Amino acid sequence: MKVLTDNFALYGKGFLGTVELTVYASLVALVLGFLMASFRVAPVGSFRVFGTVWVTLLRNTPLTLLFFAVLLGLPRFGLVLPFQLFAVLALGCYTSAFICEALRSGINTVPKGQGEAARSLGMSFGQTLGTVVLPQAFRSVIPPIGSTLIALAKNSAIAGAFSVTELLGTYKTLNELGYSIIWTFVWIAVGYLIITLSISALFNALEKRYGVAR
Repeated sequence: MKVLTDNFALYGKGFLGTVELTVYASLVALVLGFLMASFRVAPVGSFRVFGTVWVTLLRNTPLTLLFFAVLLGLPRFGLVLPFQLFAVLALGCYTSAFICEALRSGINTVPKGQGEAARSLGMSFGQTLGTVVLPQAFRSVIPPIGSTLIALAKNSAIAGAFSVTELLGTYKTLNELGYSIIWTFVWIAVGYLIITLSISALFNALEKRYGVAR
């Protein structure tokens, strides 16, 4: 307990940094994921191509490489932002590809007759997708989206290598101070466990309330 009690402020700062990264990157991932899923099923060919390229590129790019591209590449084009914001963009964009595919799989479970009925009533593609298809699709993809966001929380540890305050990065300071590396990582693991179990509890509640009955 001494490692934790003597350095509670340091652990707390790292824990809050990881929570902030997870929350903000999750919002970016959900928004972009919904948008890319809409593109991938859109009747406009250019939208489908854009969505396919987005998903294919990000799903097959190592996250560390994406961090390098965002944090070190964008400033070369004149876009200078705080490192934490760059980390949020990298995590959010990367995770959006997986959110998109989860949603697209849910959209494919909605009977085609639902969309055809909506179009026969004069609804546009956007209205059909937003009011008929996506609400039904979301009910079936709550568990995979939850799992994806849990993975995002753990992936946020990479941000520590790019001068972003987060939980895993606290081990460097504690190691320099001479604390046991084993207990240092034990309390770091407890912090991640709290975050991931909180996300899991949230999505379990959503699944019980809105999920498809099996």
